[in-house]
Amino acid sequence: MTKQRLVILGGGESGVGTALLGKEIGYQVFVSDKGKIKEKYKQVLIHNEIEWEDEKHSEDKILNANIVMKSPGIPDKVPLVKQIHEKGITVVSEIEFASKFTKATIVGITGSNGKTTTATLTYHILKQELNVGLAGNIGDSFAKQVLEGDFQNYVLEISSFQLDNIIDFKPKIAVITNITPDHLDRYNYQFENYVASKFRIAMNQTKDDYLIYDADDEVITNHLKNNSVQSTLLPFSLTKTIENGAYLDKEEIIITIDNNQIIMPTTNLALEGKHNIKNAMAASTVAHLLKIRKQTIRESLENFQGVEHRLEHVLKINKVQYINDSKATNVNATYYALESMDAPTVWIVGGVDKGNNYEELFQFVNEKVKAIICLGVDNEKLMNTFSGMVDVIIETQFMSEAVKIAYKVAEAGDSVLLSPACASFDLFENYEDRGRQFKNSVRNL
Repeated sequence: MTKQRLVILGGGESGVGTALLGKEIGYQVFVSDKGKIKEKYKQVLIHNEIEWEDEKHSEDKILNANIVMKSPGIPDKVPLVKQIHEKGITVVSEIEFASKFTKATIVGITGSNGKTTTATLTYHILKQELNVGLAGNIGDSFAKQVLEGDFQNYVLEISSFQLDNIIDFKPKIAVITNITPDHLDRYNYQFENYVASKFRIAMNQTKDDYLIYDADDEVITNHLKNNSVQSTLLPFSLTKTIENGAYLDKEEIIITIDNNQIIMPTTNLALEGKHNIKNAMAASTVAHLLKIRKQTIRESLENFQGVEHRLEHVLKINKVQYINDSKATNVNATYYALESMDAPTVWIVGGVDKGNNYEELFQFVNEKVKAIICLGVDNEKLMNTFSGMVDVIIETQFMSEAVKIAYKVAEAGDSVLLSPACASFDLFENYEDRGRQFKNSVRNL
């Protein structure tokens, strides 16, 4: 009996984790990466005697696969992926592959913004009382965790790209934090394709499973009106009263599930801003479903440290607060950042524009922003959009220079905010690299 052949496209965290799990289960595994595989991942593949190649894709070693796991970064429209589909080979994402080999309760969290904070916060609450792993777009590979010791529960942060390649994946609890235009370049610039992709998180759910979502988000509520979802719905809202789910009453979050109620004050939440009340509602609803004690949920919300590169307070220098929000890779994320600013702000923005519409930021720019520093290879759109709104608008291509300019422009009582609203790949390796360079430049002032 010949072994089933598993080909993995992309030798990063998810690719290597899947390779290890695949080998353990008995697949013949081959890893292929068009770019360079990082040294630490190469060593793992060599040590485990898994065949690999990098800086090329050898078709003769790929098109004979029984199943292909592709990295979420590879679009479906590249010729090689088209060929794989034409041959009728099944293409899956890591979460689809790994979920078949665990009996754990899965909490899947997706959305355009807030998913990392919500996933990390959910994990922070659950780990006080449950055996739980954190994976997906975040932390160690899900497949690797399933292989190494398998938790009884997982919190998975899941991107739309990962959901595009699921077949049977079914989380017990799904969360959609919100849906705003993002990554439209991957969805033929059709917003509805992107929305449908996010809702795939619930496509295999039944009435015994739960979908937690933002009832204030019109995109989500309209989709639910026009498309049948089998899941038991648990909405959360800052404006409506919700019978089954979570809502805000003055300064208290009220969560009701099957007549069992939790009331939590928002005054002591560790994270600031309206969007973080929503993140807290989503995480607490998950915790309530999984029978975590009310006291544990309250304490966890009060001592949560937040996520690196997400409205992270770096330092105060000469009474100026420097804030790292490098994770804001789309306009909506920057909207939340500017909304939560209560001091005159020097705003560092720019990078790879994914078809951004900056209009929703105008009210905050007019009210709160005193200077704009454009940090990108091509800043023309930003300069044209904002030059009439602020007295000072400057462009640069170096983080250290952006921070020095901000230092000169800012006065006591101001804030300097890095919230790019764009992807980072023009000048940086990724948003983490951009955020770290910002923090290092601030510390060097």
